[in-house]
Amino acid sequence: MGILNITPDSFYAESRMANIDEAIARAMLMQQEGASIIDIGGQSTRPGSVRISSKEEMKRVLPIVEAIHSKLPEMLISIDTYHSEVAAAALAAGAGIINDISAGSIDSKIFDVAVDFSAPYVLMHMQGTPETMQDEPQYADVTAELTKFFLNTTRQLIQRGINDIILDPGIGFGKTTDHNLTLLRELESLRPIGFPILTGVSRKRFIQHITQSDADGSLFGSTAMHALLLERGASILRVHDVKAAVDTVKVYCALNEVSDDESFLKQ
Repeated sequence: MGILNITPDSFYAESRMANIDEAIARAMLMQQEGASIIDIGGQSTRPGSVRISSKEEMKRVLPIVEAIHSKLPEMLISIDTYHSEVAAAALAAGAGIINDISAGSIDSKIFDVAVDFSAPYVLMHMQGTPETMQDEPQYADVTAELTKFFLNTTRQLIQRGINDIILDPGIGFGKTTDHNLTLLRELESLRPIGFPILTGVSRKRFIQHITQSDADGSLFGSTAMHALLLERGASILRVHDVKAAVDTVKVYCALNEVSDDESFLKQ
């Protein structure tokens, strides 16, 4: 899953697209490099980010979704939003997946949108909100608490008619470096819940902390983490650097004698 940010303030500058032509060019490059999904977001959710209105978010993302869907009709597009009206408009414009960092806590109508469009739903765990999530997050047992959250919430979603669910542990969303590492170390414990696992660790602050680098210098650390997460059960890697991630998947598949990348991604 390649990241395409239609924002002026996302934490990694290279992921920010300033106009439609730039976004289309990046999407085409991601396709050439082997992306299966392009995740389009119009609102930064980095720690301490300032929330924008759904109206402003829609102005940013809809022209991009429409343009990429028109240019690359076979590409699966994910809309990264927690606003139900943005999700509905993006799905109507050609997107196929809802990626909601809030798990419906900000706008519960987003569940109705997923049902109406029969859209896969990325269910992410976050403690707090982007404005407050890194203000001393605390857990008694972070993996156990996330497991309980996913079990309870997926049950509720299924009751509402949402069956195509992807789990995202929300690395960096209300979690310290130690919390992140514990979750990733124990990622396999989420597999028995029965849904694909998406991980978003690319160039994040905890990688920067480990490698003593900044966002620009954290590609190698991110790639190493991606390889280890495939071993621990990740099915989808949400990344800034598509070619590096695709090559990582290819090497993993070769080593484990998995011949079809697509079948591997669906495990």
